[in-house]
Amino acid sequence: MSTPVPGPAGRWAIAHDGTRIGFDVVGDGEPLLLLAGQANSRSWWGPVRPDLAGFRTIAVDHAGTGAGDDVVDGEWSTRRFARDAVAVLDALGVGRAHLYGTSMGGRVAQWIAADHPGRVGALVLGCTSAGGAGTVPADRGVLRTLAGPPGPARCELVRLMVGPGWEGPLPVLGDDTMSTRARAGHRRASARHDAWDALPGVTAPVLVLHGDADEYTPVANGRLLAARIPAAQLVVLPGARHAYFLEQRERASAEVHRFLTEHPLAVC
Repeated sequence: MSTPVPGPAGRWAIAHDGTRIGFDVVGDGEPLLLLAGQANSRSWWGPVRPDLAGFRTIAVDHAGTGAGDDVVDGEWSTRRFARDAVAVLDALGVGRAHLYGTSMGGRVAQWIAADHPGRVGALVLGCTSAGGAGTVPADRGVLRTLAGPPGPARCELVRLMVGPGWEGPLPVLGDDTMSTRARAGHRRASARHDAWDALPGVTAPVLVLHGDADEYTPVANGRLLAARIPAAQLVVLPGARHAYFLEQRERASAEVHRFLTEHPLAVC
C-alpha cells in the first residue's frame, strides 16, 4: 500500500506508472469518492460538497488536471482513470467506499464497480453514459459548435451546463491549467469509453441521476444505463441540463444523501 504524499492544496497518490494523482479529503463518516467530468479537476465538486456532510468526501483530480501529472505511460482511458482512483483509496487505506461520478466521472465509476466490486459500497452515476451500444450521442450541431472556435464553444458549453439566468459559481467548464496533451487524452478517453458489456455484472446498489433537458449527454443515456444495471434506480430531474447537480442542487443532493444512507457500508 502506498502512502499519500503532500501535494498542492491536498495530497498525491501514486498510480501504477508513477503518475501523481491529486486528491483531498473533507469531513467525517463513511468514505465517498467523488469523480468529476472530462477535463475538470476536483474543483467541479466545490458547490456541492457541503451538501454531503456526514460523509468523508474524497475528491480526485483525474490525471492531467489539478495537482496531478499528465499520465506517464501514455494511456488515457476511463479504465485507467478508474485504476488511478483505486490508487487513491489504497493510499488512504480505504478498503471500500461509496462512489459518486458525474459525466466522464460516471464512466470512470462504472469501471471501478465492474473491475473492483469489493471496493464499492453504493454507486451514484450522474449525467453519464455506458458507451458502446449504450450511447445516444449529442446532436451533431452541438458537437460542431463545441469543436469550433473557443469563444462560441465556451458559450455553448455554458448553455449545455445550466439554463439562462444562472448566477451561481460554475466550476464545470474545464481546468485551464491542463496541457494540450492532457485535453486530447481526456477527449479520447471519454469518447472511447465502452462498459456496456460489463454493466450487467455490477453488484453494487446503483442510483442513476439525469436531467431531462441535458443536450450534452441526452437523458436516453441515463435510461439505458439504469436498464442495463441490475436493480438500478433512476431519477430524472425535469428541466435540468448537464450540470443538474448545480441547477437542481437541493433535490439532487437530497437524492444522493437518501440513497447512500439507505445503503450503508457496514451492516450490523
